Amino acid sequence: MVDRWPVNDNDIRILRDLVKRKAEIAHDPVMEERKQLWLRHSAFDPVRPMILAETGGVIDELIPLDTLQCEALWAREMERGLRELIFRYEHVRDDYVIEPWLQYGWFITTGDFGVTTELVRGANEGKMGSYTWDPPIRDLDHDLDKLRFRDLSVDRDGTAAWGEFLEAHFGDILPVRLRAGYWWTTGLTWTAINLIGLEGLMMAMYDNPAGLHRLMAFLRDEFLHYMDWFEAEGLLSLNNENDYVGSGTQGWTEELPGPGRHPDQPVQIADLWGLSESQETVGISPKMFEEFIFPYQLPVISRFGLSYYGCCEPVHNRWHIIRRIPNLRRVSVSPWCDQERMAEGCGREIVFCRKPNPAMISTGHFDDDAIREDLRTTLRIAGACAVELVMKDVHTLAEEPLRLGRWVDLARDVCEEFGFGP
Repeated sequence: MVDRWPVNDNDIRILRDLVKRKAEIAHDPVMEERKQLWLRHSAFDPVRPMILAETGGVIDELIPLDTLQCEALWAREMERGLRELIFRYEHVRDDYVIEPWLQYGWFITTGDFGVTTELVRGANEGKMGSYTWDPPIRDLDHDLDKLRFRDLSVDRDGTAAWGEFLEAHFGDILPVRLRAGYWWTTGLTWTAINLIGLEGLMMAMYDNPAGLHRLMAFLRDEFLHYMDWFEAEGLLSLNNENDYVGSGTQGWTEELPGPGRHPDQPVQIADLWGLSESQETVGISPKMFEEFIFPYQLPVISRFGLSYYGCCEPVHNRWHIIRRIPNLRRVSVSPWCDQERMAEGCGREIVFCRKPNPAMISTGHFDDDAIREDLRTTLRIAGACAVELVMKDVHTLAEEPLRLGRWVDLARDVCEEFGFGP
């Protein structure tokens, strides 16, 4: 264990101080206030719009690697995560809830689909940017037989050892719990284009629709098998608290797990939030989405107790299709969405998760007036909807880390203009 997670006294001292700070923050009464606001929001009894500003995309500007003090890799990763939480509390001041524990997940190994996709990146290795790849599936009629369900395994001993390690060093400060998610989206289309390419996906709709249907059916069945494995192995954790769900919100709800579940019963897919989206198919018609994509997403996302649809894609022209999801509770209203159509569609039944354009806080000039007007437009249009204002997909703050907090302050000011409390 020591070899796996090398220990030195200085690393442990630094981390223990940070964990103590997390404990102080988690016990700030504001966290319980935020929790209750989220629960009312999720129950469609909102007090005010909920406000989030994601920090993960700009972590290099918020917590540069050269500012870390720990030496061991595991310690540096933990240090960065803790410092990010502290920065969010002290400088962003959004509605993110920090809870009084340390958590970890199962050590899972996931294999490939029988083929590998090699990404070729540019000179910005290690940073976000463009890349290309050669799709391993070139001919849907002849190459689909290469595909197989992914091999899955769990290292139970390693997971237990890591939990014991955390408990030994930090358990006297905060409880340690096993809880984590193991996938983001059930949308399937990202996987499809990794296998056949974006151009291949688009062309197949015309040139080989039957082959594309076979591919999508395989991906549907594979993901259902993937979820079944997590259920059967007892590896699922609830995501109904400050868990990241959908494409940028918190999981707080009293509806999950559903009624009748005993606390000792293993978590099932039906106890969870799920996400589906199809950003990669923004260029196809609603009719083609309805034919080639949605029928394969629907059986997967319907397995969950509650669901969220969408990410960066405009979903307004697909809304009549997406609305068929029986457990739909939240929808992403991206910068490219028609807000009026989405507000009408959401009403008091679907949470209106608005993502303002991140360019507004990423460019050289931070325009307070423009940001205020953008937020006012959203609140005017959303009306009586349960609204989330989520600043996400921010990848630079022009070397001004406090911009996230400035945006949050402006969002709160505008909410107060509309009669909402603090």
